[in-house]
Amino acid sequence: MRRINLLLAACLLAASSAAQEFNCQVSVIAPQIAQAQTRVFQSMELAIKEFFNTRRFTNQNYAAAERVDINLLLTISNQPAPDRFEGTLQVIYARPVYGTDYNSPILDLVDEQVKFNFLENTQIEFSADRYINNLSSLLGFYAYFVLGLDGDSFSPLGGADYYTLAQQVVNNAQNSGEDGWRAFEGQRNRYWLLDNQLQAVFRPLRELLYDYHRMGMDVMTEDAANSRKKIADSIEKLKTVHQAKPASYNLQVIFNAKYQELVNIFKPADPAEKTKLFNTLQIIDPGHIGKYQDMMRG
Repeated sequence: MRRINLLLAACLLAASSAAQEFNCQVSVIAPQIAQAQTRVFQSMELAIKEFFNTRRFTNQNYAAAERVDINLLLTISNQPAPDRFEGTLQVIYARPVYGTDYNSPILDLVDEQVKFNFLENTQIEFSADRYINNLSSLLGFYAYFVLGLDGDSFSPLGGADYYTLAQQVVNNAQNSGEDGWRAFEGQRNRYWLLDNQLQAVFRPLRELLYDYHRMGMDVMTEDAANSRKKIADSIEKLKTVHQAKPASYNLQVIFNAKYQELVNIFKPADPAEKTKLFNTLQIIDPGHIGKYQDMMRG
């Protein structure tokens, strides 16, 4: 069962009425477009929200309490044609921690290669089996990628099926001519985000999602010292990922979401424990070294 200590009866009762996987909040803004037509952006916002909240992406039944919370911020920076839009998409996903009202951040990513067509007052159609348009593939990709992260965090390598579906979306979009789907376009796009996640060398990163959250965060209130050790051990294993793929996109993505949480968790740890973690973090996540120095000062 995906979540922890949910009664089977409750799941069965909720399955027919709450099968969808997501609880998605969406904001669409266009601060750089003069005389922007607000109606089309309001329509876009509603269409994206309905895309996530009314569609089933898997065959799994999700009770209302099991839905995956994500937040999307679509910033439109250019409108070269009435139905053509360009900008960035920020995707934020945080996983609930068992027995608390705290959500542990796992994904905070800004996709800078967002270009698509959209007509006001239209629904966004989607199929994992074929390419329909770039907006639906873009949203479908992140839906499956987030489900993969979520699945990995609740059971060892539990997101495999969702990553496979995300791979279908990538493959189908390869010949679309749109940005972000191909290997040669750079190392920080959807192609590499998923390809890295599926490579054997990145297995410690996927294992971290389970060890950090299920074995660490979910039992933090019961045994904080042991939970911190589980989290630190899982981060230590990422050295092999860094050695094989220095400054990889996926490591940057996970630590962009995690750095502040790590500071808060390890501030009260003993100096030796903090020093060992700091020495690892300054190698695999040098971009947040200033924050980790705050952790050391405790």
